[in-house]
Amino acid sequence: MQIGQCLHTAILVSDLQRAEDFYGRVLGLAKVDRQLKYPGAWYQVGNYQIHLIVDSNERSPLQNPEKWGRNPHIALSVTDLEAAKQELVTGSYSIQASASGRAAIFTQDPDGNIIELNQLQ
Repeated sequence: MQIGQCLHTAILVSDLQRAEDFYGRVLGLAKVDRQLKYPGAWYQVGNYQIHLIVDSNERSPLQNPEKWGRNPHIALSVTDLEAAKQELVTGSYSIQASASGRAAIFTQDPDGNIIELNQLQ
């Protein structure tokens, strides 16, 4: 088997409107058309997509609440980590610096899914 590329990640959300506000407005991702009957939304990130799928079931707590990066998460690159950090703080989103000391922070979407933001050099 030879894998060519990663195509998408599916993320479960309980409130689609609230999740679309976070992924579309806060993270600034471009929403793309989808032709499926179940509720959700898709966002384009380069050649990759994030698929939001509505699931109103209760979420389990973080496996490692002290270090968010040691939980399942999706990592995205940003051009200005400090600006991204300020935007999240201004929007009242919690952030956590990477425990490794690298230029990365972690935040949570409204359903508690972990998002890593990395500033690549």
